[in-house]
Amino acid sequence: MMAKVLFVVARATNGCIAKDGDVPWQISADLKRFKQLTLGGPMVMGRKTFEALPGLLAGRRHIVLTRDKDWQAKGAEVAHSAEEALELAGDGDFSVIGGAEIFALLADYATHWEITEVHEDTQGEVFMPLPDPAIWQEVSRESHPAVDGWPPYDFVTYARREEKGD
Repeated sequence: MMAKVLFVVARATNGCIAKDGDVPWQISADLKRFKQLTLGGPMVMGRKTFEALPGLLAGRRHIVLTRDKDWQAKGAEVAHSAEEALELAGDGDFSVIGGAEIFALLADYATHWEITEVHEDTQGEVFMPLPDPAIWQEVSRESHPAVDGWPPYDFVTYARREEKGD
C-alpha cells in the first residue's frame, strides 16, 4: 500500500494562505483538525513555515526544507532538496504543511489535500490556487458557521483522481 501524503493548509476564498508570515486565522476547530491530521508523523515544511510555528509541535517530527545550507534549529531535521526531505520522511504516511513553494515542489507526491476553506477574501502576501480539478476530486466537505469573530469555513478533502490506464 502506498503511503498517504497529506497536504494540509488553510486558504481564503481569494487564495491567501499567509499574512505577515503567519496563518491569518486562529479558528479553534481548524487548529484542532490540524493537530489531528498531523499528530504522530513527520511534517515537511519550508523554513518560513517552521519559523511561524509557536514552537515545536509535540508528537510530530519537523522536517524543514531550506536552501540555506547553514540553517538549523533545535528539534528540526533539515533537508536541502525534495529528495532529502522525502528520504527523511521515510516510507510511511506524512504531512506537508507549507508554504506555497513547498506545496508546489512536492505536488507530485501528494495523495490528499486537507483544506480549510475560509470564506473571506484575506489580505496577505502568500497565495495559492485550489487543487486542479483535472487531478483532484473533492471527496468530502464539512461546513461550519462563523464563530468567535472568525468567518465561516469548510473542511474539504480532495483525493488524487485515479489515472486511467490503456
